[in-house]
Amino acid sequence: MPTIYAIGETIYDIIFRENQPRAAKPGGSMLNSAVSIGRCGLKVEMITELGDDQVGHVVLDFLNENGVSTPFINPVKGFKTPVSLAFLDENGNANYSFYKRYPAERLNIEWPEAGRGDVVLFGSFYSLDKAVRSKIIPFIKKSKENGAIIIYDPNIRKNHLTEIKSLMHLVEENIDLADIVRGSDEDFVNLFGLNDVETVFSRVKKTGGKYLVVTKGENGCEFYSEKFNLHISAKKVEVISTIGAGDAFNAGLILGIAKMGLTVSDLVNTNRDDWMELIRFGVNFAADVCGSYDNYISVKTAESAMDK
Repeated sequence: MPTIYAIGETIYDIIFRENQPRAAKPGGSMLNSAVSIGRCGLKVEMITELGDDQVGHVVLDFLNENGVSTPFINPVKGFKTPVSLAFLDENGNANYSFYKRYPAERLNIEWPEAGRGDVVLFGSFYSLDKAVRSKIIPFIKKSKENGAIIIYDPNIRKNHLTEIKSLMHLVEENIDLADIVRGSDEDFVNLFGLNDVETVFSRVKKTGGKYLVVTKGENGCEFYSEKFNLHISAKKVEVISTIGAGDAFNAGLILGIAKMGLTVSDLVNTNRDDWMELIRFGVNFAADVCGSYDNYISVKTAESAMDK
């Protein structure tokens, strides 16, 4: 069974609907994926930054309780774990206000070594932050050399638009390092100003990407490779919150990769039916998350997925 490494920012989400707080959850894109993966019983390591404060300890306990390994997290004294206020609209989509101030020294850890068959998930604006990128990218490159599958999720929000143009070369480097790029249609509008998936794939392929998955909410998702493309319908669900939907999709995709025993060298020969199965894991996980205020799949859904 592979080890999955999830690298990203941790945020404690306070979720509002109609301007009233409804839930408070450990969050952050890669953390959300890691928790869903951990609930499935896979070996998952979280690499992130936490403060040595009450919120940080709540997050650390939550990760350990949900099967996420934390030896590479060193809570920092004097650093307050970041918090976000997430305001849900009538469709369950969130607008965020972030509260964070990082210390001068960051990600001071002894990095692990991913190997053949392992999976590394990274992305979001965190992967573009120069304060930590100089530590993350060498790990990604070494993992790629060792034969790990690299999955990149851009996860670019509207509040990043003023900065993203100056950082496009870093986004392109991330795409080039990735074996699979998975983003939402909104991500690629924010990044490239493009909403046609075929055109997005042309841009991704030009940058070095080989496999593209674009999730489109209730309109399902699209898969593109040089050999073929697929459309997979979304599951109908009463949407409460979409906060963790894309993150859950990533977790489902990774679960499918693990269950099939795929390595990076297998991807080139993975056929249409196998990609369809991989993506259905993602679709099912995303639907489960949309039906609650949780940012991760339910334990019941995790158990059911592992039984299949």
